[in-house]
Amino acid sequence: MDDGYRNTNQVSDDYRYQDGNYEAPNDGYYRGGEEPAQEEDAQSDVTEGHDEDDEVYEGEYQGIPHPDDIKEKQKKRGPAMDDEYRDRADLMAERMEDEEQLAHQYENIIEECGHGRFQWTLFFVLGLALMADGVEVFVVGFVLPSAEKDMCLSSSNKGMLGLIVYLGMMVGAVLLGGLADKLGRKQCLIISLAINAAFAFLSSFVQGYGFFLFCRLISGLGIGGTLPIVFAYFSEFLSREKRGEHLSWLCMFWMIGGIYASAMAWSIIPHYGWGFSMGTKYHFHSWRVFVLVCALPCIASLVALKFMPESPRFLLEIGKHDEAWMILKQVHDTNMRAKGEPERVFTVSYIKTPKQVDEFIEIQSSTGTWYQRWLVRITTTLKQVWDNVLYCLTAQYRMNTLMLAVVWFTMALSYYGLIVWFPDMIRYFQDEAYESRVKIFDEEEVSHFTFNFTLENQIHRNGEYRNDKFIGMKFKEVKFEDSLFEDCYFEDVRSSETFFENCTIISTVFYNTDLYEHKFIDCRLINTTFMNEKEGCHIDFEEDNDFLIYLVSFLGSLSVLPGNIISALLMDKIGRIKMIGGSMLISAVCCFFLFFGNSESAMIGWQCLFCGASIAAWNALDVITVELYPTDKRATAFGILNGLCKFGAILGNSIFSSFVGITKVVPILLASSALVGGGLLALRLPETREQVLM
Repeated sequence: MDDGYRNTNQVSDDYRYQDGNYEAPNDGYYRGGEEPAQEEDAQSDVTEGHDEDDEVYEGEYQGIPHPDDIKEKQKKRGPAMDDEYRDRADLMAERMEDEEQLAHQYENIIEECGHGRFQWTLFFVLGLALMADGVEVFVVGFVLPSAEKDMCLSSSNKGMLGLIVYLGMMVGAVLLGGLADKLGRKQCLIISLAINAAFAFLSSFVQGYGFFLFCRLISGLGIGGTLPIVFAYFSEFLSREKRGEHLSWLCMFWMIGGIYASAMAWSIIPHYGWGFSMGTKYHFHSWRVFVLVCALPCIASLVALKFMPESPRFLLEIGKHDEAWMILKQVHDTNMRAKGEPERVFTVSYIKTPKQVDEFIEIQSSTGTWYQRWLVRITTTLKQVWDNVLYCLTAQYRMNTLMLAVVWFTMALSYYGLIVWFPDMIRYFQDEAYESRVKIFDEEEVSHFTFNFTLENQIHRNGEYRNDKFIGMKFKEVKFEDSLFEDCYFEDVRSSETFFENCTIISTVFYNTDLYEHKFIDCRLINTTFMNEKEGCHIDFEEDNDFLIYLVSFLGSLSVLPGNIISALLMDKIGRIKMIGGSMLISAVCCFFLFFGNSESAMIGWQCLFCGASIAAWNALDVITVELYPTDKRATAFGILNGLCKFGAILGNSIFSSFVGITKVVPILLASSALVGGGLLALRLPETREQVLM
């Protein structure tokens, strides 16, 4: 066993003991000894007892040197240079050297701790957080068909509601990812999940569109921080040989989130009566129950996270040696007990901590008012976050950051654009098939007849309707052209996509209907009365389309399972770069086959193939982004790139949806060319599978 990690009776002389106190050298290190090898019998004293004359110092297990053992060597040390007179560049150089030593030492410590019960527990806790992120992407798309009825949403309102979540996630990824490098992984992840859970819960109860939009924006902001924090957090408990595989397994929870959201929508939203009403203004329908259920993974992760420790790698980065040591010992002991080896001792006696060069402002409680003190703290923290953002663009990381930014953006533009385009194209094919079945009635004459059944997908031209009654019925996709209505009576009529064009309506009464003024186009209304019109939005009869949304999303989420398994098993064998490049190029080839997708089933099949091929690139991007940046910049860099990814998603959604029903050429060529360009560029990134976490 390496002597650097052995508990011994000999310890470093780099400490002074004066006036009953320990005094460490003023160089920012936490030092332990570099001891000579001991006799086997002497080593056994640590665990098997000892003579009174050879008593083991209690602090030895915490790496705290005994004062009696260090006096002689301390006398030989020259006075250390005072930090306040040293150049900042020298301090930074010293810190970088310390970080490199710490990286290799930390890798050895994690290997000694092993991979076991602790990592698997953290895996499921963080998996729930990642699952919440996956759920958030699907929630708005599932509730829109029902929410538009309750909130009377126009097409532009629905489009804004679909994009606002991505906007919130974009801001949250950058902001909360940056804060995680300053405040800690666990603390910022708790803040992120708490924001998401609170505003997701609140959004299920609000009635107005504006407030609902605001709640989903803040909810997206909260969940946007989970992805960069989760991967940075989990990677710092994994050894080099386990990191690629287990981060890829963690990605499966995003898929599970999509499946969970699809299944819950399928089983809850169609039951429109599930809920309650308070008067005529407040309605709590089934889609609001669905929004509540979708917050459960976030709440579960939030509760479980309270029992998990902070990342010891982060604590070492900010100089909190003792806390980090205790957490690593907890990891070691938990894994050893689970393996049936509780007697194994955690042999690490000290861990190097990097030189602390950040400037902190300590504000006395008597200085200014409370909000002034908080304002200084907040602005100082945000400045440090901004400095981290700029650091990712310095010469050392600029090229990697720019190449990763292009790869993230091209991947998001094509993936999220096609994910929206697929169901829209399927709806378009359905609408075409529906319109091809339209029934046309010319010059029909109907008198003294009562219509009390549904009329659907019909066109009536040059008809005459006299003394007819339309009672308790529904019009769906019905158009009357150049027709005459005389002495007719409409009562309790509901309609969807129904219009009267160039019609003459004489002495007719409309009572309790949703046939509003805009449905009569170039019509002549003579002695016609509208009474007690229906309030609110008319019902769109889109039950089949709603079912289609759930089915397509469910199959799309499920189709990534083989890709997840393959990427997890091969991530550490073929490397991150080949995984990204290969996956993106294969996905580009899948895009060209979309030219042959001329039916609903073909589109669903190509969507599943595309999602399954592209998931490996997503997983490898997550892994390499974690590994390319140092600990104090890791979550910040991940947040920046993930925020850019969400910007690509917004552009993809907007661009691709605008070509539905116009042409397939532009979306397919745009997606495939973006994937080819991003995949080829990814091959120029440095391989990181043999690299320790800096």
